[in-house]
Parts: sequence; structure tokens; C-alpha cells
Amino acid sequence: MRLVAVLGYSQRPDEELHAICEARLRHAESIVREDDAVLLSGEADLMHGHWRAGEVLLDPHARNTRENALGVAKAAREVGADEVVVVTSSWHALRAAVLVRTALRGSVPVTRSSPPDRPSPKLAVRELLLLAVLPLQILDVRRRV
Repeated sequence: MRLVAVLGYSQRPDEELHAICEARLRHAESIVREDDAVLLSGEADLMHGHWRAGEVLLDPHARNTRENALGVAKAAREVGADEVVVVTSSWHALRAAVLVRTALRGSVPVTRSSPPDRPSPKLAVRELLLLAVLPLQILDVRRRV
């Protein structure tokens, strides 16, 4: 079974679904197959209200990419996933997939899929800074697994 994990995005305290998150949802709906399990991680409750493709698992507690990765790994184990597809923005996908692979301890193949998008300059700089500390994030995920 394949797990399609859709990572949320918000600029807290959002009460409405952010456009970036909406794009991730629509993209996930376009790639999900009938026999896939789907996990909405992060802004799960908001995303669930906009999801149109069937039943989903919810991880509303994740507040950052490390927590998304831990929740995705937990869900993958629970559903017996033999593949995980991380759905997130292209500018975020590398870091997210690395952290999910780390949380899964390499036990399940992880791929990534993204809607066509471009980060704002602010988001691009933020992601570059977070990539610079990726080794510390990996250590934190390993410690918490």
C-alpha cells in the first residue's frame, strides 16, 4: 500500500486554508490512487474540510517539518505502507523527503511530488537557511524515532 502524505502550510494563526496548502491538496488529489492511504499532516483539520478525494488519516499535531516527518513515519507503519509519497511544495520537497526517510529509517522508499510553484523570495531564503541546518534536524528526528 502506498501512503500519500500531504504536508500542510500556514502562516499561523491562519483560520483559512493558505493558497500554498490548497495547491498541495489539489496536487495530491490529482495523483492519489484508489488503493492509496492518504495522510493530511499539519493543518489537517483545515485541509480535511477542503479534501475532495475520499477518506483520509489526520495528523493535526505537526507544527513543523520534523513533526510532519515523524507523523508520516508513524502513519506509514500503521497502514503497512510499502511506499511513501510526500506531497509538498517543490522548494520544500528535498528537506521534507530527507526528514521522512530519516524517520522511516530507510525501511520504505520515499518519493516526492509537488504542484507547479515558485517560492517568494522570503520563502526561498527561509528554506535555504533551513537546509543549512538540515543535519541538526536529521539528528533531532533520529533522536525522536
